[in-house]
Amino acid sequence: MKIIVGITGSSGAAYALDFLKKSQAEKFLVVSKWGKVLLKDELGKSEEDLHPYIKRQFDDKDLSAPIASGSNHFDAFVILPCSTSTVGKIASGIGDTLITRTAQVAMKERFKLVLCVRETPLSTLTLEQCAKLSSYGVVIMPLSPPMYFVPKNVDEYISSFTDKLLGVLGERKSKGWRSEELE
Repeated sequence: MKIIVGITGSSGAAYALDFLKKSQAEKFLVVSKWGKVLLKDELGKSEEDLHPYIKRQFDDKDLSAPIASGSNHFDAFVILPCSTSTVGKIASGIGDTLITRTAQVAMKERFKLVLCVRETPLSTLTLEQCAKLSSYGVVIMPLSPPMYFVPKNVDEYISSFTDKLLGVLGERKSKGWRSEELE
């Protein structure tokens, strides 16, 4: 499985790091200008610190990167975290960065696109944009971890969301509420 991972400037860098560590897929990374600030502010890390978990990184300004073309296949594009500004650009068809252009490619080629939106509360405009994108087949996955596992610490809280994301991508089955009763 080949997954493109975008990191934008909305809070939630720990989710991106946990996902990159857990996913067994071949991962390609794009970090926005504000995503770089986010990594530094929230984790004390640079994008280079993520390199052990990825195959390659592309610059968000490089619109000639291979992932900007629909002639190159990938299985999914995950933006984690996804800012509401990024949601707005994608919903409006703006592909002015590699992250937004790759989202346009994913939609036109019918590749899986998952936006892990991190904002609260959401404005009516953002809700409308998310609904519009969802109607086009985009998976809108707010950073809203399940609580029925009763996480004991922040790591478990983050992990419950990334496990769910891995399940959505088909990379593994995520544990569900009372799922043992279905076995």
